[in-house]
Amino acid sequence: MSKKTQMVAWIIVFGAMAPMLDTTMINIALNSLRLSFHSSLTTVQWTVTCYLLATGVAVPFSSWLLNKFDGKKLFIFSEALFGVGSLLAAISPNVHFLIAMRLVQGFADGLITPLLINLIVQLSGPEVLGQLMATVGLPIILGPLLGPVVGGVIIKFLSWHWIFWINVPITIMSVILIACKMPQFPPKDKQSKMDFVGIGLLVLLSSTVIYGVVEAGTKDTFLNRETVDFLLFGLGMAIAYVVWAIVRHDRVVLPLSLFKFHAFTGSSIGIFISGLFLNGAMLLLPLYFQNVRHMSVIAAALALIPQGLSMLITRPFVGRLTDSIGAKYVVMVSILITFLGTIPFFWFTQKTAYWIIALVLFVRGFGAGGVTMPLMADSYTGMDKTQTPAATIGSRIIQNVGGAFGSALVTTLVTSFANHNVHVFERRLKNQQYQVKTSQLQQFVTQHLSHIRLESYQYGFLIISISAILIILPTLLLSNKMSGEKKQSV
Repeated sequence: MSKKTQMVAWIIVFGAMAPMLDTTMINIALNSLRLSFHSSLTTVQWTVTCYLLATGVAVPFSSWLLNKFDGKKLFIFSEALFGVGSLLAAISPNVHFLIAMRLVQGFADGLITPLLINLIVQLSGPEVLGQLMATVGLPIILGPLLGPVVGGVIIKFLSWHWIFWINVPITIMSVILIACKMPQFPPKDKQSKMDFVGIGLLVLLSSTVIYGVVEAGTKDTFLNRETVDFLLFGLGMAIAYVVWAIVRHDRVVLPLSLFKFHAFTGSSIGIFISGLFLNGAMLLLPLYFQNVRHMSVIAAALALIPQGLSMLITRPFVGRLTDSIGAKYVVMVSILITFLGTIPFFWFTQKTAYWIIALVLFVRGFGAGGVTMPLMADSYTGMDKTQTPAATIGSRIIQNVGGAFGSALVTTLVTSFANHNVHVFERRLKNQQYQVKTSQLQQFVTQHLSHIRLESYQYGFLIISISAILIILPTLLLSNKMSGEKKQSV
């Protein structure tokens, strides 16, 4: 790996730090946002979901813009846009304005991440792609380690506004570094045309499905009219996109021909499901520490350090292992470790000693750190460079839709479980089905509601654990260099 490539990679890493820190800091701030805006968790959670949706919308544009404009100038624009979105988010007068600014931030992030991957692929060869992915993936590792801690300190001593203010100087420094140190990346094809129809269908597909899932949380059931209608509409958009892609062949934003590659198919399915057990857990863990174990926001942030630390330790090994033995067994072993580091939360209570939880989180981090990067690196296996932009778009769309869907689904399931059991408890209490003395009624109600809250989070962690196991199936399609296996296409 040349020094020039290393320098550009580290500039890219710094440029990606602000979006990644912001993504993890917002999770630790959800309770503060809910109280500050006097809103529900379901509403505030849209600050996470809309960010991911906007990222998914922007991903296809990044490749088209890279064909039209110089990559360096596009990177500067994306960083500046993220900084402006952060500044406006910091002065949000209400939750709806904040959600709108999160859309701006998400769109900028959606340009940055696939752009940096495309630029790295242009600079490197396939023999070091895994190592470069691990380097570029450093913000993904550092985000869960530093984001909650930084966010917790900010909220404790300042306010939630500062989790957005802090992005402004970081983006300014990043723009200066890119302008001074990054080489030019001339446009590839100024005559290229954008597949606006395909993008529109994918946006409608992802947004309607996710909105339907969130509505299920509001209505306490997936069988309500709004959820069913939105899910059916999303299915219709999926069918429409398949028809459009068949008609247009490789001139669509996400060509169906990419799915002829075993590795791309396996990594795409794995990336989508990983949104549930990675993004869902990233959102659920801070709330668990605050709402179940009644930790302060900074204590909850510090409690997550063991997981981030072990993810950081695994980072240098994951890239090398992926390059040497392929992604199949790296991901498979990582999934099993992640499962072992998640399922114990199904049995943890308010009285479980923290050292046990810390040990489990440390184990979980070892597994979680070896999933995303090998999956993303393996999505290019067997392809030539002309297919790289489309593969990047495809994997990033799937990753962001999977992340948004995973976050929404976990929140919905936990909220629905809690609301249903609270309603049942209130009905039984009203019908005097509990034999409790009047003097002990208040204590009984408080304890019972606390138990319901605990059970709802345990239920969420069970769903996350099951989703981790599901990834083993698409993992079988990934590359295996140990046996000389060269599965490229169906």
